Amino acid sequence: MERKPKKDPKDMRHGYTTGACATAVTKAALLALITNEEQETSTIHLPIGRDATFTIEKCLFENNAVSCETIKDAGDDPDATHQALIVGTVSWAETPGIHLDGGVGVGRVTKPGLPVPVGEAAINPVPRKMIHSTVQGVLDEFQITRGVNVVISVPKGEEIAKKTLNGRLGILGGISILGTRGTVVPFSSSAYMASIVQAISVAKEAGCEHLVVTTGGRSEKFGMKQYPHLPEEAFVEMGDFVGFTLKHCKRLGIKQVSLVGMMGKFSKVAQGVMMVHSKSAPIDFNFLAQLAEDVGADADTIAEIREANTASQVGEIMMEKGYESFFHRLCEACCYSSIHHIKGGLTLSTSIYSMQGQLLGRADDIASIDEINWDRG
Repeated sequence: MERKPKKDPKDMRHGYTTGACATAVTKAALLALITNEEQETSTIHLPIGRDATFTIEKCLFENNAVSCETIKDAGDDPDATHQALIVGTVSWAETPGIHLDGGVGVGRVTKPGLPVPVGEAAINPVPRKMIHSTVQGVLDEFQITRGVNVVISVPKGEEIAKKTLNGRLGILGGISILGTRGTVVPFSSSAYMASIVQAISVAKEAGCEHLVVTTGGRSEKFGMKQYPHLPEEAFVEMGDFVGFTLKHCKRLGIKQVSLVGMMGKFSKVAQGVMMVHSKSAPIDFNFLAQLAEDVGADADTIAEIREANTASQVGEIMMEKGYESFFHRLCEACCYSSIHHIKGGLTLSTSIYSMQGQLLGRADDIASIDEINWDRG
């Protein structure tokens, strides 16, 4: 079967956030409530400074309230909420003001550390502001001073939330209504980084002083087995953003961080690369060969490492030849490079696993750099 060519990022189609969708259906429902006319589209102003028009799939009048629906389009981003139905229900309130809440499928915050207080619907600050200002703008246009109830619902939100980290963050019962721009940028780094910040903040508020940061789901499972005494909140998936994650841990006053991952990405960390995406920087096989030489590897092994294709292959070579100390040295180098990058302030540990879950090496509780034995690559 012929593989489809990958799209260039600049050619990828942008989409809209759940926050923008929620604002659009709220505006449509309020206009329908005021005019008693069904709305087919809804145009709102986005935080990035431009307007966007949304298709209203359904406009339902029921029990002195109006509900409008739209289907979220995330563009070319592999978003869990792509094609989710977003519903806004608006009714007149008995008290003045704009009263916003979440309905079915919108999660509720149960842990501190998030930008929304415990007990409230997981509608983030920017979408809240968008909805409030849009509702107020419509009320002002029609010179209405009555209070308004707004309820945002996502009928399949609880099921969608299982594909997210909401449960770990203490957001129960559904998804979060998110977005700072109003638009979704495909494969956006900023969205992932925002999730890291939230996870660290929740861990901090839960009283965690020791975090285990991992490069993905598989390494997180290995980390959970290694640190079974730590609560779920203490485990944070950092993906490729090693430096960003460590700096934020330091900023929030986390005392101890354990890095858990595999040969490929951690070989880059050891050589000082703190953004470990596959395209960020190549593996430096000369650096790995130097570490091997430092632990007494023979000339043939060192030559073999220099000619290797992947870091995993280097790991296999060193395991087969019995140079287990190589992995400890590599873990130490990860700690030293990380401490150097963040300018100290954390006690770091590093554990490197094979793809099958075998612990290859670890270095624990390093708080300062051993300048004599640190090979900077």
